[in-house]
Amino acid sequence: MNNVVGIGTDIVECDRIANMIDKHDDTFITRVYTVGEIAYCSQRKAAVQHFAGRWAAKEAILKAMGTGWAKGIQWTDIEVVNQMGGKPLVQLGGVAKTICDDRGISDMMISISHCKRYATAFATAIGPSGMTNGRDRS
Repeated sequence: MNNVVGIGTDIVECDRIANMIDKHDDTFITRVYTVGEIAYCSQRKAAVQHFAGRWAAKEAILKAMGTGWAKGIQWTDIEVVNQMGGKPLVQLGGVAKTICDDRGISDMMISISHCKRYATAFATAIGPSGMTNGRDRS
């Protein structure tokens, strides 16, 4: 049986992400997004909304992990991919995966929504039933 280890949410103005893309172009995009995320978002009619949704997702995931941007986590340690049908899935690598493994987080569930002005995401970190907030309750 699994247990909720942490939750996180984030909201971002799409114009903020558009301004970062305009100001820093490829430097911003390649620092924040994986190759797969760049390909996915760039192919969408409302690409900025999709980039903003992934930004919000990464922020929400870090909150659910209970770390924020501490401990050497890189933006690209967190990747949001889509299953057929559009369901977003989280793939962790690097320091983010190590921290999740150390905290007993075995899965990360994510929901993302966006409109013209805002993108929002909610993340739930899942671990074994004996874990709460990344700690063993026994």
